[in-house]
Amino acid sequence: MSMMSIRAATPRDREAIRLVEEHAFGQKAEAGLVDALVSGGDAVVELVAEEEGQVVGHILFSRLYVEHAGREFPAVALAPLAVEPAMHGSGIGGALVREAHLRLKQAGETLAIVLGDPAYYSRFGYERQRAAGFESDYQCDALQALAWGEAPEAGKLVYATAFGAELAA
Repeated sequence: MSMMSIRAATPRDREAIRLVEEHAFGQKAEAGLVDALVSGGDAVVELVAEEEGQVVGHILFSRLYVEHAGREFPAVALAPLAVEPAMHGSGIGGALVREAHLRLKQAGETLAIVLGDPAYYSRFGYERQRAAGFESDYQCDALQALAWGEAPEAGKLVYATAFGAELAA
């Protein structure tokens, strides 16, 4: 049995990441979002999972701001998380989330936001209630937050420009 490894994404991974995103989501939108976030300098933590030298998973956290009372508080947005469909259920996605969280906490980040399946992301500590006070174009039951320290509980979520382009698409 081979060993899966997780490491920081590099420029030479771009095409493999694009393929994982397209395979996982069955469309090109998420791959385009990743390209736009990375080229726009908005990536905070980007990791890949490799098995037998092949990229089989990818996670990206980008810069997000919470505007509240005339101030901007830095936070991160998890989007997207992708695993090759043949590898679903093997723990790769969870391993990517946990490793990314460790790196984010070590870097001093205190708030992460995700728009995703509550049943999946709640196992990593994301909570709907924690995100309910935020104003967002994405406000719904799938919007969840995870705080590792002192972080705002209200305010407007301001995503990287690439997300606005996705809304307009």
